Amino acid sequence: STHCISSAASDVYKRQSLWKQPEDFIKNALDAEMSLLKDMGVNTIRVYTSIQPKWITYIYEKYGIYTMLNHSFGRYGLSINGNWVPVTDYSNLDAQKVLIQEVSEMTQTYKNTPGLLLFLLGNENNYALFWEGAETENFPNDEKEIAAKGEKLGRPMYRLMNKAAKKIKSIDGSHPVAICNGDLGFIDIIAEECIDVDIYGTNMSVSYT
Repeated sequence: STHCISSAASDVYKRQSLWKQPEDFIKNALDAEMSLLKDMGVNTIRVYTSIQPKWITYIYEKYGIYTMLNHSFGRYGLSINGNWVPVTDYSNLDAQKVLIQEVSEMTQTYKNTPGLLLFLLGNENNYALFWEGAETENFPNDEKEIAAKGEKLGRPMYRLMNKAAKKIKSIDGSHPVAICNGDLGFIDIIAEECIDVDIYGTNMSVSYT
């Protein structure tokens, strides 16, 4: 079976700008982390697009670990016309243009990278539809309010994700495209809109009693 890990280490790397460090520093950090993951039996990690292609190949060739390349798809905001917008409106034409351009450039950059397993769009982006910023907020309890939010904000987002998936495949037909949703939120809309997405991925909260 495939063992996948949404690498918390990759988030730390991103915050610390690991990929901007000298090569020896990056290599030592990867050797320390990947050797542990290999010993755990991990064969796939999720890493955001700040990683350079050569390190995806290094991880694969030395440790046999594939990379799911994750584009956040406006999850934490978006730069539009030189201005930072903290909450992405997926119905906005300028936002759509930026995101499609970003995934196009990503695909061109990484399409021939040994060790790349798939392209992954988003990270619980459906949760952000209920929040006014990056901070976690409570979800509404009213089912009608949730459904209305899904139609107004969720459907344009998933429709755009599908458009992005088609764009990726037009550039690279060798790697599947996945989305990362939060739990099963708006699953019906996803089924209707994301018909060109190959894999439905989900981050799920599990309670143990």
